[in-house]
Amino acid sequence: MSLFQQRKQQLTERYEALIARKNKPAELGNGIFDRYEHPVLTAGHAPLEWKYDFNPETNPYFMERLGVHCVFNPGAIFLNGKYYLVARVEGNDRKSFFAIAESDSGVDGFRFRDFPVLLPETSDPDINVYDMRLVQHEDGWIYGLFCTERKDPNAPKGDLSSAVAQCGIVRTKDLKQWERLADLKTASNQQRNVVLHPEFVGGQYAFYTRPQDGFIDTGSGGGIGWGLSATIENAVIESETIIDERHYHTIKEVKNGQGPAPIKTDKGWIHIAHGVRNTAAGLRYVLYAFLSDLKEPDMVTHRPGGHLLAPEGIERVGDVSNVAFCNGVIARENGDVYIYYASSDTRCHVAVTTVGQLLDYCINTPEDPLRSYACVEQRIALIERNMSLTV
Repeated sequence: MSLFQQRKQQLTERYEALIARKNKPAELGNGIFDRYEHPVLTAGHAPLEWKYDFNPETNPYFMERLGVHCVFNPGAIFLNGKYYLVARVEGNDRKSFFAIAESDSGVDGFRFRDFPVLLPETSDPDINVYDMRLVQHEDGWIYGLFCTERKDPNAPKGDLSSAVAQCGIVRTKDLKQWERLADLKTASNQQRNVVLHPEFVGGQYAFYTRPQDGFIDTGSGGGIGWGLSATIENAVIESETIIDERHYHTIKEVKNGQGPAPIKTDKGWIHIAHGVRNTAAGLRYVLYAFLSDLKEPDMVTHRPGGHLLAPEGIERVGDVSNVAFCNGVIARENGDVYIYYASSDTRCHVAVTTVGQLLDYCINTPEDPLRSYACVEQRIALIERNMSLTV
């Protein structure tokens, strides 16, 4: 057997074993959700055809030609009995693109389609695209909102890092044919983490935004915003209001943003968001949750304090360490909820819970009182209640 044949066979066997690997809940979670032992998508899940030249004459060493570096930040949707993730795939060249993986179980067996998504461009081509939020809107379309990044035309000469981020919009009926719409227009210099609300509000399309002054720094941007547009084909938000603010010395003091579209329940809309704080080791991203009014989704009713999910163990290590990020969730009709999150900009995981558990968490977890003294009072009150129940 030639070296080409040997390597191809061994790599194929390893790939198929990865796809077939079963996943199970990690032992004894926190009661809010169950983490699973293995990531659901990694760079190793990328098909060999995406990376290797299969011609022994032009690739006798069966060498990678187009490497895949990371697979992370997936949008998610349940459609026709299958779980779909529209993952952000980053090549060795640093360019990100979207690719669709599907599974029958939602926790393992995810396999990418043969080809990644060839996303239509606008007249001003995207340099990089990433972090698609999928939403099945009541207008009958499935929308994908994502970040489109282009070089900042006003950057000083020689500055090759400054970028302008805006919200790109596509729509589909089948996750196969994608129609590109005009980018969202707002008054903000930068827009990342924009999410479409799944229902009309007052007959208009509603968006969760994250206004920023700069590509990295929020500047005067105050948190998760809210805005309305009469149309989606040429969406324009004239006015943004902040519905979930940043706060000093909290998990969201540097910036925060809506994750996936919120989950509708009879007690309100469950939101999963990300919060960012600074540390001596750099930025730390965690997930948090809040609940908003059923009829007025921009009115927050419950704000449980602290993080919902933070990176643990191997999740803390990766291309951009100490990061948990979510832009995909699937809520089934039976109440099961699949939270798809990425760790350290490297791999994709799933945490499984229920609508009932998330509502309990949002409604009955106390808010952050924002001061150490008040936090201790809050904990002492819990201890005293527990001690009074001890027999």
